[in-house]
Formats: sequence, C-alpha cells, structure tokens
Amino acid sequence: MLGRGNGLILALAALIAALGGYLQHRQRPAEAPPSLLGQRLPPLVLPDLDGKPHRLDDYRGRRVLLNFWASWCAPCLREMPALAEAQAKFGEQGAIVVGIAMDEPTHVRAFLAAHPLDYPILIGDSGPPSTSSKLGNTRQVLPYSVLIDADGRILATHAGPLPATRLAQWLAPAQGGR
Repeated sequence: MLGRGNGLILALAALIAALGGYLQHRQRPAEAPPSLLGQRLPPLVLPDLDGKPHRLDDYRGRRVLLNFWASWCAPCLREMPALAEAQAKFGEQGAIVVGIAMDEPTHVRAFLAAHPLDYPILIGDSGPPSTSSKLGNTRQVLPYSVLIDADGRILATHAGPLPATRLAQWLAPAQGGR
C-alpha cells in the first residue's frame, strides 16, 4: 500500500504527464480536414474597414493567400512584415495576400494607422461559426492561412506563422501550391 507521501507524488506525476500530453496536443499544427482540400472556397462575403462588402469569389483568377489575424495576436504581428514583403515581391505576378482580421474594426483601424499594410484587409465574422472555422480552422488558432488557387479551390492550410520557405512556395509564380 502507498503511503500518503508516495500517493501524493504519484498523483502529481500523473497530473504532470496529463498536462504534458495536453500541451503537446495543443501545439500540433491544425491543418484543414483532408475533405476540405481541393474543395471550392465557400461563398463568403466580408466587409472592409469602411463596411463595403467584398466577395472572396471576386479574387477568382488569382492565387490568394487568406491570412487570418488579430491586433492582439503577437505571432500574427510578427508574421505581417513577411506577408507584406511577399505581397510586394509576388503581387504583380498574380498572387495576392488578403488579410482577414478576426478583431473589432476599431482595433484594426488603430493597428493599421500605426502599421500600414499594402494588401487588402477584410473583417472576419467571429461566429459561431467563425469565418476561419468555415475554412478548416477548427481550433481557432491565429494566425491561420489558407491558400486558394486561381479556380477558387483550397490548396493548403497552415496554423501558426508561415515559415518563410512555405510562404515563398505558396506565392511564387511557378509553384505547385503546397
């Protein structure tokens, strides 16, 4: 039989192991369900900061990187300079970055006043279901990116900041999309 001290140590070890498993599960990248890849982008209409509605279908004919972010999300803010640089580098060749802020418009306006971006920014719907969850972000991780081909099909998704190599692969003119 276990003594009180040994039982406490065993219970603490079990708790730490469970917490470690949970944290490891949370840190795994959240990719879109395989059934979503290759599917057409659902019909989404999102407002810009002036409230003017934009259909994501309007970008058909161009490869589009949808990047979900928020002004309070530190990893999102660290990723933005690379997105702006990629837009400047590849935007004239057909690819476009579209930022979708999962945030209050007043916070987005204040952020953009201090940190202007040269790609379109739309305001996502926090749901339920949220705009990002409609595109596979079931864990609501930010940043979250979705690559759409010129025909409006979902090619790939990525939860968390996009590594520079993946960003270049996704937006380079002669790439396969993954």
